[in-house]
Formats: sequence, C-alpha cells, structure tokens
Amino acid sequence: MYKEKPNTLHFEVNQEMELLLFLLSKMPNRSRHVIKNMLRDKQVFVENQVTSQYNQVLQAGQNVEIRKEKQLQNQKLNGLKIVFEDQHLIVIEKDTGILSIATDKQKDHTAYSILSNYVKNQHVSNRIFVVHRLDKDTSGLMMYAKSQKIQRLLQENWNENILERSYLAVVEGRLQKPKGTHTSYLAESKALIVYSTQNEAKGQKAITHFEELRTSKQYSLLKIDLETGRKNQIRVHMQDLGHSVIGDAKYGASSNPIKRLGLHAWVLAFTHPVTKIQMRFETAMPDEFLGLFL
Repeated sequence: MYKEKPNTLHFEVNQEMELLLFLLSKMPNRSRHVIKNMLRDKQVFVENQVTSQYNQVLQAGQNVEIRKEKQLQNQKLNGLKIVFEDQHLIVIEKDTGILSIATDKQKDHTAYSILSNYVKNQHVSNRIFVVHRLDKDTSGLMMYAKSQKIQRLLQENWNENILERSYLAVVEGRLQKPKGTHTSYLAESKALIVYSTQNEAKGQKAITHFEELRTSKQYSLLKIDLETGRKNQIRVHMQDLGHSVIGDAKYGASSNPIKRLGLHAWVLAFTHPVTKIQMRFETAMPDEFLGLFL
C-alpha cells in the first residue's frame, strides 16, 4: 500500500529488503530500467535522503519516496559535481579554486557550504560532515558524510576503508626513474609551510608512490598513490625530488603553463562503512593536463 502526495509516491518498508527489489514489488508496472533511471535522476529518497544505490538494504519501518520531478542539482552546484550519493555519504568531483571547507578569510562558496545548502533543500534538518580535504587549487574526488556516525566510521578506520587513492600530477622536468617511492617526515613551520625532514622526531611519516604516465621535453604526467595522507604531501615530495608540481610556486615551481595547480584527485576507492560494498570512482584526466603532452 502507498499513499500519494502531489508529485510524490510514499511507501513504508515492512521487512528488510534491497531497494531495487522493494521498488519493483511496490511498482510492478515499472521495469528495472525505469526504476534505475529514477535512481540515476535522484528521484528516490529513503528517510528524506536521496539515494542512487540500487542495492541499498532497507530496514523495516523506513519510509521511501519517489519524487516525480527530477533533481537537477548538478546544474545548480557551481564548482562541483555529485558523482555518487546515498543516505550515508556523498562523493563529489571538485573544481580547482574551490575550498573544501571555510577558512577565516572565506566562509561562502566552499564545497562544504554548497553541499550543506543542497542537502538542506532536500530536508531542513539534513547536514553534512567533513571526512577529508583537498587543497583549494587541487581538483578531483572528495567524500563527505551525512552524519557524525558515518564521519566517525570513515575517519577512525581510514586506512582500512580506503582501498585506493590516486592522483594525477603534472610536474616540471623528467624524473630519473619512471617509477618509485619517496618517504620522509613532514612538519609545518610557523609560516604554515610544510617541509620535509628525515628526522622522525620532527614530523609525521609520509609515503608517496609515483609512476610516469606521459612525458614531454618540459613536463611529466605522474600517477601518484598515497600510502599516507599528510597535508601538502604530494607537493612537498615532488619538490624533494626536484620536480615541483606545475603552478606550485609555494613549493618550488617556476612554471605555470595551464594557469592552475597541476594536481587532480583521480581515483577514490573505499569500502562503504554501512553496506560494506567496495566502491570505486574514477574521473577523466583534465583536458588541460593532456594538452601538455600532445
């Protein structure tokens, strides 16, 4: 049974069941393809939280709504794009120039403020919580939680939950070795400059794996895999190697051919903290990066 509101279908869950199977049982006149399109278009809400995960497990007593108007949030979220969303978390692709969270100097038009407004438009009580950060001038994949519980589950088990975290970096010059690992200890000065040391008593251990993907006379495109996630880790380690990230004058770069930092969060893979499903997201290589290697 369901009750219909203007432009909304409402269903109550009576027993544990996957979302797609539940919707098929409640709407037998709709095909799997149609229902998956509803999920894609973010028309399905579980407990007032939009979800696009067809195999999300529903619990007895939960409420599910189908809102007939498609959600066009990606056209309205200037500076970021939602890649995945369910009732527990949101994965986004952030543009360069967008802060992850507010600072003393900038409170508005951060990824956090944009997403906060977005979830509150779904329901006034909705909130988001920071899980990790990207530098303002780094583009690419990020994840936010929709509750403090999910934030805690992700942060407390970060190394176990994160299966892959790869970046693309365009650096100056050509490396002596096409593949390798750099390890040091990172500390931060009073001037907020992160620096590298081999003295383990002075900093936090940082491990960066790198692999050359493309080269030109002036630049190299690297795949970077982080074993640790320290502040400015890639930028400092590339400076250590004598091949600073392009556009990164703070850490030794002398060139800025694409008028932005040459760093992009390319791949994010993790175990979902609730469903335990392994999830992997990969973005396209930025066109301006590829343009340097034509």
